[in-house]
Amino acid sequence: MAHPVDVHVGKRIRHRRWLVGMTQQQLAEQVGIKFQQIQKYETGANRVSASRLWDISEALDVPVSFFFEGLDAEAEKGKAEAVPADLMGDKEALDLVRSYYAIPENQRRRLFELARVLSDVA
Repeated sequence: MAHPVDVHVGKRIRHRRWLVGMTQQQLAEQVGIKFQQIQKYETGANRVSASRLWDISEALDVPVSFFFEGLDAEAEKGKAEAVPADLMGDKEALDLVRSYYAIPENQRRRLFELARVLSDVA
């Protein structure tokens, strides 16, 4: 059984990779490993070593701390959530986030406000 921290780090790797539009193969090539290893990291099946996490953080242009963000909140699972627990594992949600960040900033703010108003109405 995978350790919850390894699963969380793997989800964060997948999340960031999707946001930047990178395939597992592309990430693997930048890090110098096989894409199957990236798959194992992303599912939490294999633990990512500190040096490999450093390489991945450089390839994905984020600080190492990015992969641990939200870990405390995940530990407090007893609270009701308005969004699915594995939102970043949802391909549609990731595509939506990637598309959102591709919109120019001024239009993105307006879209955000519209979404906020619509969610308040629902």
